[in-house]
Amino acid sequence: MDDLVLISGNANPDLARRIAENLNLPLLDVEVARFSDGEIRVKINENIRGTDVFVIQPTFPPAENVMELLLLLDAVRRASSRRVTAVVPYYGYARQDRKDQPRVPIAARLLANLITTAGAQRVLTIDLHAPQIQGFFDIPLDHLYSAPVLLEHFRDWPRENLAVVAPDVGSIKMVRAFAKRLEAPLAIVDKRRPAPNQAMVMNFIGDVRGRDVIIFDDMIDTAGTITEAAQVCMDNGAVSVTACCTHPLLSGQALARVNASPLRELVVSNTIPFTRGEACPKVVVRDMSTLLAEAIERIHLEKTVSKLFF
Repeated sequence: MDDLVLISGNANPDLARRIAENLNLPLLDVEVARFSDGEIRVKINENIRGTDVFVIQPTFPPAENVMELLLLLDAVRRASSRRVTAVVPYYGYARQDRKDQPRVPIAARLLANLITTAGAQRVLTIDLHAPQIQGFFDIPLDHLYSAPVLLEHFRDWPRENLAVVAPDVGSIKMVRAFAKRLEAPLAIVDKRRPAPNQAMVMNFIGDVRGRDVIIFDDMIDTAGTITEAAQVCMDNGAVSVTACCTHPLLSGQALARVNASPLRELVVSNTIPFTRGEACPKVVVRDMSTLLAEAIERIHLEKTVSKLFF
């Protein structure tokens, strides 16, 4: 794999380093700096002509992470690389995937256009908030699932008393797949959202009495939904509640809510770096680097990626 090149932005350098170690490759020497006024400046310090380049950069806030990704892609394209793949473990702005109110943007489509225009010829991501976002791209997109990694955490748990809960109707399809793998019954929290980052539980569908509950979601932002769902499960007779998500945004009062909630653990992945373990000892981080490294190797060697879904 002499022509495989890995480039990391500043959003999640630890994950990029772990991916490089899995592939036994160095990260390319790239300078990402700023002018005095804060403008981002990018320079690639090695020759990459004719190479297969993978730019690793999730796009969680601040917005500079998106801009840094775009500049890196443009720099790689102009350096005469053979192919450019944007590795976006967390695809930001995915919640704005449709025009659900008057005079609002479809930000998920806009970001797809920007990534393509900047020079990406392929995209690799994990657990899109809305799977139909794949259709916003006119270039190949490989959509990985975190399930094989996150479910490893529950491998040794007794199966006979497990129940899996979807925290809202929108996550049912993903959570049903988790429940099937764990051979556990499925329950649903019917939630209404009166405003962004505000959730109100309406109904609970299913039976969790006497069971250890696992709540799955693709992302946790303010933790309002997940902690309310945990309390509803306990109120409905659950023995314990563990939450699990792919993308730990955990903004605002999220960690305080998790600490104050009946959650036993919050299992997350490192698609977004979590560096506040001392503030919330309930958080357990699982590493996605092996999954991403294998996907990168398969894409480079023109092998199927779908084998990683199981």
